[in-house]
Amino acid sequence: MKEELSILVQAQYPLIYLVTSEEERAEQAIAKVAQLKTQHHRVFVWTVTHGFTEYGQPQEKPQHNTVSPQAAIEWVVRHRESGIFIFKDLHPFITSPEVTRWLRDAIASFKGTDKLILLMSPYQEIPLELEKDVVVLDFALPDLSELNQVLSEQLEKTRTHRTTTEVREKLLKATLGLTKDEAEKVYRKAYVKAGQLTESEVDIILSEKKQLIRRNGILEYIEEDETIASVGGLDELKRWLTHRSDAFTERAREYGLPQPKGMLILGVPGCGKSLIAKTTARLWGLPLLRLDMGRVYDGSMVGRSEANLRNALKTAESISPVILFIDELDKAFAGNSGSADSDGGTSSRIFGSFLTWMQEKTSPVFVMATANRVERLPGEFLRKGRFDEIFFVDLPTQEERQNIFTIHLSKRRSDINRFDLDQLAKVSDGFSGAEIEQGIIAAMYEAFAQDREFTQLDIIAAIKSTLPLSRTMTEQVTSLRDWARQRARPASASVAEYQRLEF
Repeated sequence: MKEELSILVQAQYPLIYLVTSEEERAEQAIAKVAQLKTQHHRVFVWTVTHGFTEYGQPQEKPQHNTVSPQAAIEWVVRHRESGIFIFKDLHPFITSPEVTRWLRDAIASFKGTDKLILLMSPYQEIPLELEKDVVVLDFALPDLSELNQVLSEQLEKTRTHRTTTEVREKLLKATLGLTKDEAEKVYRKAYVKAGQLTESEVDIILSEKKQLIRRNGILEYIEEDETIASVGGLDELKRWLTHRSDAFTERAREYGLPQPKGMLILGVPGCGKSLIAKTTARLWGLPLLRLDMGRVYDGSMVGRSEANLRNALKTAESISPVILFIDELDKAFAGNSGSADSDGGTSSRIFGSFLTWMQEKTSPVFVMATANRVERLPGEFLRKGRFDEIFFVDLPTQEERQNIFTIHLSKRRSDINRFDLDQLAKVSDGFSGAEIEQGIIAAMYEAFAQDREFTQLDIIAAIKSTLPLSRTMTEQVTSLRDWARQRARPASASVAEYQRLEF
């Protein structure tokens, strides 16, 4: 960012929009650019509370009558010297006709001068009138070298000098994805709780980091205790995932393998799509972040939704390698093509931004997406190159249903030999894994109400009293199977082997 900003200043660009929430760190970077030998710009900072003050000077000495945005821009226009004029949080005012007009007049008056207006805000808000004149820059989160400086300062303050290179690397990687201030806070918290900063404090830092990620309300840090062995069936899908468990290691890069992009899991509801996504994080040893697309859309202010998505993706990239989980992708993007009139084109812009990011991302962010209704998915998602593989999860076979009964009964009772798993698997034909689990739970409630242990007959009765989704939505399931037969890879090993023999 510093290099790009320096070039723009030398090229006399009049208006720059810097998207960041780290005001202090961004100001320091801008001040360094301004002090380069080829530029020597003075830096002034505006806020709606104090008006203009010169960078490095106390706020008690503001420029006279520059609190209002119009007065501040007028003062910049009349200012005779060159300089960089930073406007903090101008976004609430920038869409007003007066402020937009003042900015356009200022840009016109800057031609041939070394004046630059820099708008600094946590999210992007640009009126249509200024789109041709502004350059947008994203201020990246601190890298390892910057975090290393923060850690060194904290170690110096806490007088912790005996830190090995390995421990230092773990402490630094634990704070990747945090701002400089957030990193300082978690290092201080770890020291306060443990009285030191060593390898054992990494868990404290990671715990606080999860809270910071959750705080934005769009990304959710998911912890899953279940292993991939807890997923019944889906052996072909499990094999694919197991073969890529070391895909993000340096050994894989040295071997010449590219980083995997992601996978799309289609299938009948309740057949384990979400569970396989969650257990993959544990299999691969990577953090799992869930992107809540419903929270991305924010109608309170124009441009907020797009900013929400950018910030979420930026956060995911900053802590990569990571798995980004998007549940029910078909609901998130189903209306992108037909909702432009109702939401001002927000859905289309969000959809386009996400597709572009998926296609061009170079960071090790593995996208795991699930969907139930393939006909609702835009065709762009299914094009080769978006995902490494598209898997179809069908209703479990008899063997898989037997496996599912084994898993769920073993969770609840240590001895399951009294159950005839083969009979249960036959009775539950057409049931999904979720429906089988609910059948067991219903049987347990029935027996619990009668103060006795649940039996085989209780489970059979619960299953027979349930109408599975495969029968209530026969047309939808049939349509999904027909589509997947030629376009997706089966998640079950038996089906995959049958298709291989068929072709």
